[in-house]
Amino acid sequence: MVVGGHSIIDAELKYGMAVTGVVHPDRVIRNVGVQDGDVLVLTKALGTGIVTTALKQRKASRDSVRAAVASMIALNRSASLIARACPVHACSDVTGFGLLGHAAEMAMGSGISIVLDSKTLPLLPGALRMAGKGFLTGGCQRNRAYLEDKVVVARGVGDALAEVAFDPQTSGGLLIAVPAKAAGTLLRKLRAKGIDSAAAVGRAHAKRDAWVYLT
Repeated sequence: MVVGGHSIIDAELKYGMAVTGVVHPDRVIRNVGVQDGDVLVLTKALGTGIVTTALKQRKASRDSVRAAVASMIALNRSASLIARACPVHACSDVTGFGLLGHAAEMAMGSGISIVLDSKTLPLLPGALRMAGKGFLTGGCQRNRAYLEDKVVVARGVGDALAEVAFDPQTSGGLLIAVPAKAAGTLLRKLRAKGIDSAAAVGRAHAKRDAWVYLT
């Protein structure tokens, strides 16, 4: 499916493609293929939608804005090159559907369930506080509605943290599924390259009742 983003909410369907690069057919890393036992590694901190929404209302701190801008202008090139040298099973960029939306997409396409640990999620400075004050995007609400029957948020997860996990990201990081034995090496290589927000945020399991769990 290639339809997404603004094309799913406007009255007229918009469709366009642009060739931005080439890849050998045997070296494509798809967003499906996650295997039971895989570790999910996220390469950027979450909360760009929340921080920029607060910024529009002049309620975001300078530190939060600086961190969000630095994250958004950072390319995923280095993370991609490092991932390609590891036994990656699947990978998705985390953008408009938020962490939970893209995790659900990977889970549904792979026929497994993904359990994300809320305590390990990397967050932009101030994102949690601003989410708690209601600086949320319209896209966040749409993500919640779409994922209502696909994602389970545990009772112990705070509302603000859940909002960050639903938050649409601008120029978000990569969500990479690798065998558990390779996760440590991947994280060390990412951090050695200056990708300090990289974190193991979850694990794949055999299919359960829901596609994604935030615990």
